[in-house]
Amino acid sequence: MNVDARLAELAITLPEVAAPVASYVPAVVAQGFVYTSGQLPFVDGALPVSGKVGAQVTADVARDQARQCALNALAAARAAIGSLDRVARVVKVTGFVASDPSFTGQPGVVNGASDLLGAVFGDVGVHARSAVGVAVLPLDAPVEIELVLELTA
Repeated sequence: MNVDARLAELAITLPEVAAPVASYVPAVVAQGFVYTSGQLPFVDGALPVSGKVGAQVTADVARDQARQCALNALAAARAAIGSLDRVARVVKVTGFVASDPSFTGQPGVVNGASDLLGAVFGDVGVHARSAVGVAVLPLDAPVEIELVLELTA
Protein backbone atom coordinates (compact mmCIF):
# COMPACT_ATOMS: atom_id res chain seq x y z
CA MET A 1 0.00 0.00 0.00
CA ASN A 2 1.23 3.47 -0.83
CA VAL A 3 0.24 5.35 2.31
CA ASP A 4 1.41 8.74 1.06
CA ALA A 5 -0.84 8.36 -1.99
CA ARG A 6 -3.74 7.36 0.24
CA LEU A 7 -3.15 10.39 2.47
CA ALA A 8 -3.15 12.63 -0.61
CA GLU A 9 -6.36 10.99 -1.84
CA LEU A 10 -7.94 11.81 1.55
CA ALA A 11 -6.54 15.38 1.37
CA ILE A 12 -4.52 14.76 4.55
CA THR A 13 -1.11 16.27 5.18
CA LEU A 14 0.72 14.88 8.18
CA PRO A 15 1.94 17.58 10.56
CA GLU A 16 5.48 18.12 11.71
CA VAL A 17 6.36 15.94 14.68
CA ALA A 18 5.32 17.69 17.88
CA ALA A 19 8.17 18.49 20.21
CA PRO A 20 8.04 16.41 23.41
CA VAL A 21 6.69 18.27 26.43
CA ALA A 22 8.86 16.27 28.87
CA SER A 23 11.71 13.70 28.93
CA TYR A 24 10.76 11.21 26.19
CA VAL A 25 10.94 10.66 22.44
CA PRO A 26 7.91 10.74 20.12
CA ALA A 27 8.34 7.12 18.95
CA VAL A 28 10.54 4.08 19.51
CA VAL A 29 11.15 1.16 17.14
CA ALA A 30 11.72 -2.21 18.82
CA GLN A 31 11.52 -5.82 17.60
CA GLY A 32 9.43 -5.11 14.53
CA PHE A 33 7.05 -2.61 16.10
CA VAL A 34 6.87 1.15 16.47
CA TYR A 35 5.45 2.47 19.72
CA THR A 36 4.39 6.09 19.79
CA SER A 37 4.38 8.17 22.90
CA GLY A 38 1.01 9.57 23.84
CA GLN A 39 0.25 12.33 21.36
CA LEU A 40 -1.73 15.42 22.26
CA PRO A 41 -3.85 17.21 19.64
CA PHE A 42 -1.26 19.89 18.85
CA VAL A 43 -1.80 21.96 15.73
CA ASP A 44 1.16 24.17 14.82
CA GLY A 45 2.60 23.71 18.31
CA ALA A 46 -0.52 24.72 20.25
CA LEU A 47 -3.59 23.01 21.68
CA PRO A 48 -6.69 24.27 19.83
CA VAL A 49 -8.92 23.49 22.83
CA SER A 50 -8.47 22.47 26.43
CA GLY A 51 -10.59 21.22 29.28
CA LYS A 52 -12.74 18.25 30.21
CA VAL A 53 -14.91 16.43 27.70
CA GLY A 54 -18.51 16.69 28.76
CA ALA A 55 -17.89 20.07 30.40
CA GLN A 56 -15.74 22.61 28.50
CA VAL A 57 -15.30 20.40 25.40
CA THR A 58 -18.09 18.65 23.50
CA ALA A 59 -17.80 15.02 22.44
CA ASP A 60 -17.81 16.07 18.76
CA VAL A 61 -14.93 18.50 19.26
CA ALA A 62 -13.06 15.87 21.29
CA ARG A 63 -13.55 13.32 18.48
CA ASP A 64 -11.89 15.78 16.08
CA GLN A 65 -9.09 16.25 18.61
CA ALA A 66 -8.58 12.46 18.79
CA ARG A 67 -8.24 12.45 15.00
CA GLN A 68 -5.55 15.15 15.30
CA CYS A 69 -3.77 13.07 17.94
CA ALA A 70 -3.72 10.12 15.53
CA LEU A 71 -2.28 12.32 12.77
CA ASN A 72 0.42 13.47 15.18
CA ALA A 73 1.13 9.83 16.13
CA LEU A 74 1.42 8.85 12.46
CA ALA A 75 3.85 11.74 11.93
CA ALA A 76 5.94 10.51 14.88
CA ALA A 77 5.89 6.96 13.53
CA ARG A 78 6.88 8.09 10.03
CA ALA A 79 9.78 10.10 11.45
CA ALA A 80 10.98 6.98 13.30
CA ILE A 81 10.62 4.48 10.42
CA GLY A 82 11.05 6.61 7.30
CA SER A 83 7.83 5.61 5.53
CA LEU A 84 4.37 4.56 6.64
CA ASP A 85 4.46 2.01 3.82
CA ARG A 86 6.40 -0.10 6.33
CA VAL A 87 3.28 -0.49 8.51
CA ALA A 88 2.04 -4.08 8.28
CA ARG A 89 -0.78 -3.56 10.81
CA VAL A 90 -2.13 -1.10 13.32
CA VAL A 91 -2.05 -3.33 16.39
CA LYS A 92 -3.33 -1.19 19.26
CA VAL A 93 -4.75 2.25 19.91
CA THR A 94 -4.90 3.57 23.45
CA GLY A 95 -7.01 6.66 23.98
CA PHE A 96 -7.16 8.77 27.11
CA VAL A 97 -10.06 11.20 27.43
CA ALA A 98 -9.99 13.92 30.10
CA SER A 99 -13.58 13.51 31.23
CA ASP A 100 -16.10 15.34 33.33
CA PRO A 101 -17.20 12.82 36.01
CA SER A 102 -20.59 12.43 34.32
CA PHE A 103 -19.16 11.82 30.81
CA THR A 104 -19.23 8.18 29.65
CA GLY A 105 -18.76 8.55 25.90
CA GLN A 106 -15.01 7.85 25.75
CA PRO A 107 -15.34 5.18 23.02
CA GLY A 108 -17.10 7.64 20.70
CA VAL A 109 -14.35 10.21 21.25
CA VAL A 110 -11.56 7.72 20.48
CA ASN A 111 -13.43 6.76 17.30
CA GLY A 112 -11.93 9.95 15.86
CA ALA A 113 -8.55 8.21 15.89
CA SER A 114 -9.84 4.76 14.93
CA ASP A 115 -11.87 6.06 11.98
CA LEU A 116 -8.87 7.96 10.64
CA LEU A 117 -6.64 4.87 10.86
CA GLY A 118 -9.27 2.80 9.06
CA ALA A 119 -9.57 5.40 6.30
CA VAL A 120 -5.79 5.57 5.83
CA PHE A 121 -4.87 1.90 6.16
CA GLY A 122 -8.07 -0.02 5.30
CA ASP A 123 -8.07 -3.55 6.72
CA VAL A 124 -4.51 -3.06 8.00
CA GLY A 125 -5.90 -0.27 10.21
CA VAL A 126 -8.32 -2.52 12.12
CA HIS A 127 -6.96 -2.66 15.67
CA ALA A 128 -7.44 -3.53 19.32
CA ARG A 129 -8.23 -0.52 21.46
CA SER A 130 -8.71 0.98 24.90
CA ALA A 131 -10.69 4.18 25.54
CA VAL A 132 -10.08 5.38 29.08
CA GLY A 133 -11.59 8.31 30.94
CA VAL A 134 -9.08 10.17 33.10
CA ALA A 135 -9.23 13.14 35.46
CA VAL A 136 -6.68 15.31 33.65
CA LEU A 137 -4.13 15.14 30.83
CA PRO A 138 -0.93 17.12 30.23
CA LEU A 139 -1.50 20.81 29.50
CA ASP A 140 -5.23 20.28 30.16
CA ALA A 141 -5.60 18.57 26.77
CA PRO A 142 -8.97 16.88 26.25
CA VAL A 143 -7.54 13.73 24.65
CA GLU A 144 -4.29 11.81 24.16
CA ILE A 145 -3.68 8.90 21.76
CA GLU A 146 -0.86 6.37 21.49
CA LEU A 147 -0.31 3.74 18.80
CA VAL A 148 1.42 0.39 18.43
CA LEU A 149 2.21 -0.43 14.80
CA GLU A 150 3.62 -3.69 13.45
CA LEU A 151 6.24 -3.24 10.76
CA THR A 152 6.92 -5.29 7.65
CA ALA A 153 10.01 -7.48 7.76
